[in-house]
Amino acid sequence: MNAFLHDALRGALPSRAVATADLPWVPADEPGKWAKPLRFLGDRGFVELLRMAPGTVMPLHRHTGEVHVHQLTGQRQLCTGEILGPGDYVHEPAGHVDWWKIVGDEDCIAFVVVMGDVEFIGPGGEVRAVANAQTQRADYKRYCESQRVPMKDLDA
Repeated sequence: MNAFLHDALRGALPSRAVATADLPWVPADEPGKWAKPLRFLGDRGFVELLRMAPGTVMPLHRHTGEVHVHQLTGQRQLCTGEILGPGDYVHEPAGHVDWWKIVGDEDCIAFVVVMGDVEFIGPGGEVRAVANAQTQRADYKRYCESQRVPMKDLDA
């Protein structure tokens, strides 16, 4: 790239790096589940590292937007019986409904991009809870305040 173009583009296309070691694992209300927020995409979605302990179940839920999951460690068994491990990738389209659980002896850590809402569904088909950019941001803020650690700017 020539020097002129390089100088012209400097700052025009900003990138943002985050030192993930400086970000906390935010515990969920359910035991055995934590999230490390990486980016909040306005109201559109969020990016996180999701960590779940062996035996933990991700209950029945529906996605209103697409989800991308790249599994880094551990194993999880989908409701179809398929077992996913390190290096596996899953795309879940909008409207997808599923549940899954962590199997084996190792925590499952996955890089997750969630667009839209995750609606947790009760036995009668009712929406019992929702996770989205707003709820994840609020959980991160609440945790940082309770632990007296500074919040990083993770907003797009």
